[in-house]
Amino acid sequence: MLVKNPKFEISAVEPKQYPSKHLPEIVLVGKSNVGKSSFINTMINRKKLARTSSEPGKTRQINFYNIDETFYFVDLPGYGYSKMSKKEQEQVGKFIENYLFHRKEISLIIFLIDIRHSPTTNDKLMYNYIISSGLPFIILANKADKIAITKVDYTVSELQKQINPIGDITTLPFSSERKIYKDKVWKIIKQFI
Repeated sequence: MLVKNPKFEISAVEPKQYPSKHLPEIVLVGKSNVGKSSFINTMINRKKLARTSSEPGKTRQINFYNIDETFYFVDLPGYGYSKMSKKEQEQVGKFIENYLFHRKEISLIIFLIDIRHSPTTNDKLMYNYIISSGLPFIILANKADKIAITKVDYTVSELQKQINPIGDITTLPFSSERKIYKDKVWKIIKQFI
């Protein structure tokens, strides 16, 4: 998909701040530093629209990126970042929950997990949480450039067995570095927008 004029629209923590254009929303969830912002930049061929950081826990609000007035990429704060105080974690958890369970515009959730590690307890909690929301989602095994290309397919299938043993959720590799998995993801996104 050729993206011409993507823009950051707003950071929000409560419903009255959400955009009111009623465009479909493609929501990114995953632990801190799993590569949600890099995913957005890769998909739209920009280097710095979504701010990336090597320091986990940078995103503390829900960030809405307007993609050519067609849909939004919505970047949720990452979970599992220990330097955030308990109170901050609770606040962030509440507004994420509120968004996921009440926002009518959500069309697809993209759940990113790190291909190099077994799913964490928090990953499994998030997986169950997404299942209970009843929203459509896919799983992306991100950072596929960090392992040998010959091991990617096997590792993705092993990850899927751990987090989605039934195998009914589309699970794909992704890499912001290699960019070779982008087209498959666009194909899925287009079905939901």
